[in-house]
Amino acid sequence: MGAAAAALVLAAAGVPAAAETIRIEVKGLKFTPQEVTAKVGDTIEWVNDDFLVHTATAVDHEWDVQLPAHQSGSTVLNKPGTIAYFCRFHPNMKGTITVTAP
Repeated sequence: MGAAAAALVLAAAGVPAAAETIRIEVKGLKFTPQEVTAKVGDTIEWVNDDFLVHTATAVDHEWDVQLPAHQSGSTVLNKPGTIAYFCRFHPNMKGTITVTAP
């Protein structure tokens, strides 16, 4: 590998990965998938395919996303950790997001 190619590889290694959008479907009174892994800076988007209104509410109250019927909502993940969430209107609907450092 030439010096120029090696410099390019090293420069690319220092570039942080682009943030992603991770989609979670809401249908049949369930979050699918129920467990996801994401990085700090990623966006979680819930798409409500139900005819009912739902929420995606963090147990630690960090966020509370309203999900009107047949619409979507999202939040950006700001810190690493494991976040449990649920629907305030249907508490049996639960999910978990594991957030890692970028």
